[in-house]
Amino acid sequence: MEARPLRILVVDDEPPIVELLTGYLEREGWLVDTAGDGLTALEAVRRLDPDLVVLDVMLPGLDGVEVCRQLRAFSDAYVLMLTARGEEIDRIMGLTVGADDYLVKPFSPREVVARVKALLRRPRRGPGAQAGAVSAAGAAPAGLEVDEGRRVVRVDGSPIDLTALEFNLLAALVREPGIVVARQALLDTLWGPEFTGDDHLVDVHIANLRRKLGDDPARPRFVETIRGVGYRLREAD
Repeated sequence: MEARPLRILVVDDEPPIVELLTGYLEREGWLVDTAGDGLTALEAVRRLDPDLVVLDVMLPGLDGVEVCRQLRAFSDAYVLMLTARGEEIDRIMGLTVGADDYLVKPFSPREVVARVKALLRRPRRGPGAQAGAVSAAGAAPAGLEVDEGRRVVRVDGSPIDLTALEFNLLAALVREPGIVVARQALLDTLWGPEFTGDDHLVDVHIANLRRKLGDDPARPRFVETIRGVGYRLREAD
C-alpha cells in the first residue's frame, strides 16, 4: 500500500506569508492546509490530523502559545512556531507548551522547509524501542517505570502524561542509566543530525520533563544535570 503524503497545517494571519510557505512546502510533495486564527487551527488539527503544524505565535483570538497548549491534549503533531519577536521569553513559552522548534521572523522560506524536514525525519517513537519492552526495569531509580512499547510512564505507580518529545527524551536517557548523554547527542537523536537549532531546546524540554515527573533539579530522583555536558538518568539504588 502506498504511503499517504505527509500533511502540514500552516497557521498564520498574514496571507502573503501563508501563500509563500504553502508554495515552498507543496513543492516538496507535502499536502498543505491553512488556517488564519487559533480556533480554526484547533478545529483543523482535530479534523485533518496533520503530521506537522507551522504555527505563528501572534494570532487573532487564541494566540499560538495557547493553540499549542490545547492541541497537545489530543495531538502529537510536530509544531514549528513562528514569532516576530526575538525575546528569549517568547521562545521559552512556545517550547514549554510542547512546541518542537521555533523560528524568528523574518525568516527564509527555505529555512522553514529545512526545519520541517528535520522534524519529520525525527521518529515519533524513540529509536530502538521494542514493543512491550519495559526499559527501566531493574535499572532506573526506584519509583520510575518506562514501558517504551506501550509508551507509558509511571512515577510511584501513577501514570504521567508526557508529550511525544518528552517521552522520547526520557527513553533516550533510560536506555543508558548512569551514562552521561551530551546535549548534542540528544539533539542528534531526537531532532536529527541535520537540525540547525541550538541545544537550549534540550534544556527547556528537560525542565518540562522534570516538572511532570515531580523531579527536583536540586535534589534529583531521576534526571541529573552534568554541568557543561548534558544529562543522565540515575542508576537504581
